[in-house]
Amino acid sequence: MKIGGVYSFKDGKNVLEKRFASELEEVYDVIRAVDGAAHKTKRSQEKTMLGKMLYHPRSLNRAFAREFEKRAWKKYKVLCDYPTEYYVEGHAPTNDLQGAYREMDFVKNKVGVEVQFGKYAFMVYNVCAKMTIFHNEGIIDVGVEIVPLKELASEMSTGVSYFEQFVWDLEHRGVADIDIPVLILGVTI
Repeated sequence: MKIGGVYSFKDGKNVLEKRFASELEEVYDVIRAVDGAAHKTKRSQEKTMLGKMLYHPRSLNRAFAREFEKRAWKKYKVLCDYPTEYYVEGHAPTNDLQGAYREMDFVKNKVGVEVQFGKYAFMVYNVCAKMTIFHNEGIIDVGVEIVPLKELASEMSTGVSYFEQFVWDLEHRGVADIDIPVLILGVTI
């Protein structure tokens, strides 16, 4: 695959280039190593594109995982100890809250990477919530979000978000004090 868009959120590109150059180069190597064309394996069952062959998000995610793992990047989980003091009187929490966690796709040397070929809400959550949480936990200092460009998202199931939309929203949202530096990379075939 190749990079077709680069957006530096809260100076993410500069931070990565100056403090994490080798990790950034590995991210670039991973992207180049994924043969995106090999993942056009999903036959659409949607009315608007019935029978059309599409890029398969799960297959692409697995390909990225293999490449990151080859380079010793690891998934990282933070266990969630959910507070219970906010329940109203007479309501008790269920037992199924135990064992909950948040997970970052890949972490290495204080750099966190998320690969997102899914719905828009996940992109926003990754950059505006999850990466901040992992930073506050001392796990990452900077993040990288890998997302499809519009041209690639157009050849995936409907509802997959894309780089251009994400950048527009971040530009219009602005940067908050709690945000961390993130480099957003728009990829295509």
